[in-house]
Amino acid sequence: MIEVKNINKSFAGNQVLTDINTSFEKGKVNLIIGQSGHGKSVLAKCMVGLHEVDTGEVLYDGRDFTKMDRVQRSEIRQEIGMLFQGSALFDSMTVEENIMFPLSMFTKMTKGEMLNRANFCLERVNLSGKNKLFPDECSGGMQKRIGIARAIAMNPKYLFCDEPNSGLDPKTSILIDGLIKDITKEYQMTTIVITHDMNSVIEIGDNIIFVYQGKKWWQGDRKSIITTDNPEIMGFVFASEFMKEIRSSMREKRG
Repeated sequence: MIEVKNINKSFAGNQVLTDINTSFEKGKVNLIIGQSGHGKSVLAKCMVGLHEVDTGEVLYDGRDFTKMDRVQRSEIRQEIGMLFQGSALFDSMTVEENIMFPLSMFTKMTKGEMLNRANFCLERVNLSGKNKLFPDECSGGMQKRIGIARAIAMNPKYLFCDEPNSGLDPKTSILIDGLIKDITKEYQMTTIVITHDMNSVIEIGDNIIFVYQGKKWWQGDRKSIITTDNPEIMGFVFASEFMKEIRSSMREKRG
C-alpha cells in the first residue's frame, strides 16, 4: 500500500497540489484521473521523488519516502516498476537486453539468471521468442508489453504506469488493460495508473482518484463512478455524447 498524507506542492508561488490525502491499495489497479494541468502527473512525480513535496508524507508500506536520504530512496526505487508513456525502450538494445538492463544495474544476478528472468517476463506478457528483436521492429502494442516486462523484471512491490494506452488502438488498449490487471492481481502489487482512457476507468478501475484543481475531488471505483452525480466527474468522464449514452444505459441496467 502507498499512502499520501497532506501533500502540498507549488511551483514559483503557484499552488499545484493542496492537502492531498489518499491511499493506493495492494493488489488493486489504482487510477489517477483528471484534466490536463490539474495536478495528477505532479502527484505521481511527488510520490516517486521526481518532485519534492512542500509539505506532507508519502508512505510506502509505512515507510516515509519524503524523510529518506538518497541511499534509502534508492532502496525503495528498486521496489518500484515504471511503465513510461512512450515505453522508453533503448533503441540500440534488443528486447531481452532492455528487460535485463535494470537487473544488470541493481542486482548481482549472473547473465544466465538475468536471461532466465527476461524469458519469464517475456512469457508473462505473451512475447516468448521475441528476445532478439529491436524496438523499431516491434509494433506499438508490443513495445508497451516489452515495457511492462521490463517494469516487472525486478519483481516490484509497486508499479507506476503513465498513460499505458497512449497511441494504441482500442483493441490493443484492452489487451494492455487486461495485462496490467492480471499481473497486479497475480503478484499482489500496488499499481498506480495515470490515464485519460475512459475504457480503462470503466474496465479496470478498482480504486479511482479524481484530481481537480489540485485537490482530491472524488474517490471511488468503476461501479460508483457510473452512478455519481458529482458534476466535475460527470463533466470529465462523460464529456462526449457517446459516453453519456453509455452512462445512461449502464445506470438503467443497474436499476
